[in-house]
Amino acid sequence: MACSKIDPSLHQERKPDWIKVRLPNNPTFFSTRDLINDLRLVTVCEEAHCPNRWECWSGGTATFMIAGERCTRACGFCAVQTAKPLPLEPDEPQRVAEAVRRLRLSHVVITAVARDDLKDGGSEHFAKTVRAIKTLDEKIIVEILTPDFHARRDDIARVLESGPDVFNHNVETVERLTPLVRSRAKYRTSLEVLRLSREIQPGVITKSGLMLGLGEREEEIFQTMDDLRSVGCAVLTLGQYLRPTPKHLPVIEYISPERFKLYEEIARTKGFEHVFSGPLVRSSYHAAENPMTSLLRRVSAA
Repeated sequence: MACSKIDPSLHQERKPDWIKVRLPNNPTFFSTRDLINDLRLVTVCEEAHCPNRWECWSGGTATFMIAGERCTRACGFCAVQTAKPLPLEPDEPQRVAEAVRRLRLSHVVITAVARDDLKDGGSEHFAKTVRAIKTLDEKIIVEILTPDFHARRDDIARVLESGPDVFNHNVETVERLTPLVRSRAKYRTSLEVLRLSREIQPGVITKSGLMLGLGEREEEIFQTMDDLRSVGCAVLTLGQYLRPTPKHLPVIEYISPERFKLYEEIARTKGFEHVFSGPLVRSSYHAAENPMTSLLRRVSAA
């Protein structure tokens, strides 16, 4: 589908007050950073220039990014390096599990770069990481944020069979803007990934998210919500797109907190069981909050 080009001159350089982040002076931040460095792990917090990393690390949590720090795709919004990936590190799943043990996490989020160079897209590496964490304690909630695996059923099934509790795959933006925003990814492919995850493992919670402020229209946001609900997506995140460097796509609009609140209310009326919506919301932001945990418990008891 063709999409209109975004005019870089529309980029709003001055960020509104609600986007500004105060950096806490918390020793837990530094101990979390040291642990991650000690175990030679990569976090999406750093690689994606997440604005919440100070808050999350100060709380002793981090989103682990496996399969290296080089991505085979070059999405217009993402700060992760695009380059030929290095070989997978066989002991990485155990190192992630050790970080989970040391941090005493009860809810873990695992994501990865796209590994189109691998025959299985890195799905087995994902599965090994989930199993390593579950070996520590089956009660640990494991949330995975996956690439699209080109919607290959075998790869998606391989990951799901390892026992994650939440399967997250982001559509990132509305259908019209997808060719501009996402490298090699297709909107309908992402919907198919979510549909397959529900078909393969009905008990898993499916989750997806959008960045706003890239030039999407309001009616397109609502259509995307409907599309996600049509494939059984239960949890939605809505956050503000922030330009990581001048080489990336410009911010067309800063969405006010009031509009984010409105979108949250609309999403709930459309049937999403849980919605995170706000300027600084990201895929894994406050993933372990009580409403999400309650949802997981209801699904497990069903």
